[in-house]
Amino acid sequence: MLNRVILIGRLTKDPELRYTPAGVAVTQFTLAVDRQFSGSKEEREADFIPIVTWRQLAETCANYLRKGRLAAVEGRIQVRNYENNEGRRVYVTEVIADNVRFLESANRDSGGGQGREEGGFGGNANNSGGGFGGGNRSSGSRNTGNSNDPFADDGRPIDISDDDLPF
Repeated sequence: MLNRVILIGRLTKDPELRYTPAGVAVTQFTLAVDRQFSGSKEEREADFIPIVTWRQLAETCANYLRKGRLAAVEGRIQVRNYENNEGRRVYVTEVIADNVRFLESANRDSGGGQGREEGGFGGNANNSGGGFGGGNRSSGSRNTGNSNDPFADDGRPIDISDDDLPF
């Protein structure tokens, strides 16, 4: 059995950070994901998908994601239910994210960073590193010893222009 989902979309509002009674951070936000064009319709349609993040990932999303920012989310679909005040059963479908990747730099509106990848934060249930789409990146494994290594992860975004890409 498999329950994995990967979404790329824009936040509809700033993430909401809360804490459980046990002190565990949880963040909720909604991702607007465009649908493919169908037939002769020129209007764009989108799905608005609720996302939930937990623990350190929740705090990171609350600190760095904002309304309108492009993000990639990887996680699993979960359906939960509860009884509302009127006694009716309410079902909620949401994505429980274990990896979130920020796909635009924070200064995208200033013109300099549009379309560049900023970075990603992820983790699984035991908070071991892991970014969306590439290797483990735990905070303790950064290579800071050899500054001559062009592949060293110094934590900053990579600045690559479209002219540098082979495709």
